[in-house]
Amino acid sequence: MDKMSTFSIAVVLATILMLANAGDMMRKSIVFDKNTPDVFYCPQRKPTGYDKLIVHSRPLSRLCQFEGGPIPEDYKSDCYNDVDETEYACREKYRIMKRFRNAEEDRVENDNVSPNA
Repeated sequence: MDKMSTFSIAVVLATILMLANAGDMMRKSIVFDKNTPDVFYCPQRKPTGYDKLIVHSRPLSRLCQFEGGPIPEDYKSDCYNDVDETEYACREKYRIMKRFRNAEEDRVENDNVSPNA
């Protein structure tokens, strides 16, 4: 291969890596804090880095509210680039809700244990 072909391949690979990293940052920009369990946080503008991510809180019920289905045309997005309606956001909501159910089951189980046992 000549130098130009090698350079072209290197540029294409670098571009693919940058796009994959940017997509991953957008995908993972949904933030959940266990200290505020009724809300999630998502970006309002395009993030330029994790240290510069500006987020706003939204009710947890608004996360993945269309359950992966099509978004209506007249819908005003809660988050930048509809990141709250992605497949990742739906999996994240499922994980959060599962954590709530497990915590509730543990609490009920502990309440049912008699003190004399």
